[in-house]
Amino acid sequence: MGSTIAFSAEIYNARRKSLKEKMGSGKILLMGNDEASMNYTDNTYPYRQDSTFLYYIGIAQPGLNAIIDIDKDETILFGDDPTIDTIIWIGKTPKISELAERVGIHLVEPSSQLINFVTDGIHYLPPYRDKHILKLRAWTGTKSLQPSIQLVKDIITQRSIKSPEEIELLDKASSISRAMHRAVINNVEAGMSEYQLISYASKVAWEHNCQFAYPAIMTKNGQTLHNHYYGNVLQDGDMVLYDGGAELSSGYCGDLTRTFPVNGTFTSLQQQIYDLVQDMYDGAVAMSKVGVKYLDVHLHAARIMVSGLIDIGWMRGNVDDALAVGAFTVFFPHGLGHMLGLDVHDMENFGEEYVGYTDTLKKSTEFGLRSLRLGRELQAGFVITIEPGIYMIPELISQRGREGLFKDFINYETINKNLDFGGIRIEDDYLVQESGVRILGDDTI
Repeated sequence: MGSTIAFSAEIYNARRKSLKEKMGSGKILLMGNDEASMNYTDNTYPYRQDSTFLYYIGIAQPGLNAIIDIDKDETILFGDDPTIDTIIWIGKTPKISELAERVGIHLVEPSSQLINFVTDGIHYLPPYRDKHILKLRAWTGTKSLQPSIQLVKDIITQRSIKSPEEIELLDKASSISRAMHRAVINNVEAGMSEYQLISYASKVAWEHNCQFAYPAIMTKNGQTLHNHYYGNVLQDGDMVLYDGGAELSSGYCGDLTRTFPVNGTFTSLQQQIYDLVQDMYDGAVAMSKVGVKYLDVHLHAARIMVSGLIDIGWMRGNVDDALAVGAFTVFFPHGLGHMLGLDVHDMENFGEEYVGYTDTLKKSTEFGLRSLRLGRELQAGFVITIEPGIYMIPELISQRGREGLFKDFINYETINKNLDFGGIRIEDDYLVQESGVRILGDDTI
């Protein structure tokens, strides 16, 4: 059981004060996460506190909830002190009141009393765990839950702009993530399994007291965007796509991707496509500035890709027309990037339509563009990923060919000879500043 507190009480007090000022009046319920069992009660998954609870309350310990009473200008922490049975199994831990004092909270109540503080109209966030749903129904006395959209929007406004203290931690997370990638690239050999290669990243993470920020992608089949199977044997001629990052004990994340040849040398075609992905990446980095819609940056990267694939022979026709009809999504079916912070897809549990879009810029429902998590104008203080890729997905290509789609723009005869190509992606983490973007992390891969 952890109780990591990342910042000072003054910082948490300031965050809660800012939220109270945005909301104006009423009560806010912030739910912490409990332990979650894998296969029986006492065998639990590694504990992860809710990110919004971490942001405003700061205590990474299960069994806690909080209510911010705006009108009374007070915050109440609900939890139970450890019993002797708890101490026997996990050791001595601080009392709830002691933890509360460390984060500037002076009112503490037992968990059983929370229901007495829940009033009609209390603001709460969309639940993402079944246990949260059950608790909310019990506390509010209704099965028809109504999360507060005002609370969602006000928290997104606050959490989207990273403070200097947060940026320092995100730099650290990205630096450790880079070290994980270096270890993988430096130790790859033909004949080893993917699971053997991922162990080098795991070792670096543990050396820095970190966990993986998300299930790592370590695969020779990079065309499968979220491939979590690690049983393939790597051979000469294969490429490895490693998408992985570190999560600090504070919860802040890194998220990087590199694609590299097992034997150290790309084939001619692999090098051509890799160079084109690098051009997409460089173009996206150069265009990412305050006030620019990330949707436009995504389409700019797609334009670079289409032009390059025409030169290579995988595509044909007019670039503008290919973009207009969505032909580029056959090779680039995901979004260019997303917000990063306490979540690797920061605040995504609130809904991408609120985090990455606005009341006037709506998320697309079209294939490819519907996977763009971030489309809104960039602001100073955002931390984002930039991660273009090109993929040869046989099933998608076969389906589009059968449907007769994009035949004026995709050279099916040529690409059908390269269906085993795989996929290439490059990804880094960036801080948006007034002058442009700054890459996070203190070293290169």
